[in-house]
Amino acid sequence: MRGFLTKTKIAVALTGLVLLPGCVGVVAGAAATGGVAAVQERGFVGTANDNGIALEINHYWFQKSTSMFSALSTQIYEGRVLITGAVTDPDMRAEAVQLAWKAKNVREILNEIEVTDEGGLKAYAKDTWAANELRSRLLFARGVNSINFSVEVVNGTVYLLGVSNDQAEQDRVLAIARNLANIRRVVSHIINKDDPRRTRPPPGEEGAKSASAS
Repeated sequence: MRGFLTKTKIAVALTGLVLLPGCVGVVAGAAATGGVAAVQERGFVGTANDNGIALEINHYWFQKSTSMFSALSTQIYEGRVLITGAVTDPDMRAEAVQLAWKAKNVREILNEIEVTDEGGLKAYAKDTWAANELRSRLLFARGVNSINFSVEVVNGTVYLLGVSNDQAEQDRVLAIARNLANIRRVVSHIINKDDPRRTRPPPGEEGAKSASAS
């Protein structure tokens, strides 16, 4: 079931408890695989910043409650944070988003948290299979640079995040996702590489710069 704590998420959160505040980006950058990060559209620095955001958000969730921490997941690309998962309490959904906004360098929150009683081991197993199958298909698809896309599947819904080279590549990714078995719908937050959202500063930063310049 989706509510259990994975060893990976626990390790991330506990590391965050020790590191925060201040050193997140440095350690996350050191942990990133340099070869992969260098060829991603966001580059090494962008990957390190996104890893730092993920670490910080998981830290806040873990501090708030293990239920929130275990139920939710993040996909992050260039400061755009996609939150997925399923909770039974709408207040937890709202609070999780508020806590995510506390993380440094967050440009945008894409809230796709479901409030539902659905789920369980069977649904989790199907979702895991579908996510792995989609990642594999993207890896071997012609005209798709799979390292620029992240995938999550929750209760039969595919969530996609990343940056495509052009609309043709984005369309190919969506077509592959829609052809998976046992998928109810596909939610895409992919943007093309010339999208202005890629250079949008985090909220408050633009105002601070303007104030300092005047």
